[in-house]
Amino acid sequence: MEMNQDLKIALIQQDLIWENKLENLQKFDQLISNIKEPIDLILLPEMFSTGFTMRADKFAETMDGNAVSLMKKWANEKHVAVAGSLIIKEVGKYYNRFVWVEPNGEIQTYDKAHLFRMGEEQLHFSKGLNRIIISYKGWKIAPFICYDLRFPVWIRKSKNFDYDLLLFSANWPERRKFHWNLLLQARAIENQSYVAAVNRIGIDGNGMNHSGDSQIISPLGEVIYKQEYQASLGIINLSKEVLVKYRETFPVGLDADTFEITN
Repeated sequence: MEMNQDLKIALIQQDLIWENKLENLQKFDQLISNIKEPIDLILLPEMFSTGFTMRADKFAETMDGNAVSLMKKWANEKHVAVAGSLIIKEVGKYYNRFVWVEPNGEIQTYDKAHLFRMGEEQLHFSKGLNRIIISYKGWKIAPFICYDLRFPVWIRKSKNFDYDLLLFSANWPERRKFHWNLLLQARAIENQSYVAAVNRIGIDGNGMNHSGDSQIISPLGEVIYKQEYQASLGIINLSKEVLVKYRETFPVGLDADTFEITN
């Protein structure tokens, strides 16, 4: 495998039908089934099967549930990694969990570390404690969920850039879209990393409108893809060579501060 292999990502921006797992999963199943061109990764929104509901006890699934099983099917049939966030119950606790499924069925997970207290998420879900790095097709990928975006120390974790791509799966409301857009660019610039972020559109069960603004940002902070307000499937190619050359010619990481996170 070439060290500087490109990565082709599909961002699926959709309205989510409030607390209706069957219809949401059917919709994504149809959308993914209709993808014809070869891609490497499909990224879905936060809680893509339910919307951002706090009724974890009613809508949680296990890792053997329908949603994860469908992700395995999509990954296998399309020969692609599939990722997005779901409500997962495990050992009596509920997690807002980023699930990553590869074509061979291998699964990696990240539990949301920063729970959105303004929506009382911390009262219904358990906090994740571990940041992970996924190795895939020569890329180092760090997944995050929505509110995590506001915490740059957690995202960087160490002075060494041990990732090439930051993923954000979100249900981020339109009323704070300025923050969403600005913070995504900031994370790309300060980490000299690609950022891929997918958000939902439409009005949720709490009356919150979502503008989408799903996007891809280059390591230089340039928005190379963006879609607002409408349902969309964007397929974007990321150049590893661009990232490597930029970090070599402008090596800000060499002057980064040393720090340590304690949970």
